[in-house]
Amino acid sequence: QVQLVESGGGLVQAGGSLRLSCAASGRTFSSYVMGWFRQAPGKEREFVAAISKSGGMAYSAESVKGRFTISRDNAKNTVYLQMNSLKPEEATVYYCGDYTNLRWATDRLRSSSEYDYWGEGTQVTISS
Repeated sequence: QVQLVESGGGLVQAGGSLRLSCAASGRTFSSYVMGWFRQAPGKEREFVAAISKSGGMAYSAESVKGRFTISRDNAKNTVYLQMNSLKPEEATVYYCGDYTNLRWATDRLRSSSEYDYWGEGTQVTISS
């Protein structure tokens, strides 16, 4: 059974940093591209970043480029999201998912429908 468990969320001041983790189990972690999304109440799930199976390629949303970094440790079956210079409007629940499309295509990577399993999310709260 595939399981993704996010952690690392919490309360931080605007301009601060957090590192989110997503621990995977139930399948060969290194066989899957992984992604981070975020979702505010009443809104669609929004792409944040994705990373290739080996970790050699990464793709981020324009809104987070230069501030967020995605990485992975295949030996630990974990993907990370380092978030710096956080903005109040980025306070929401962050989710990790595994990408099922065989192609590394940015339009597909941005689409939540291309990911099958999701964790329950971790809440990020940002005080201004």
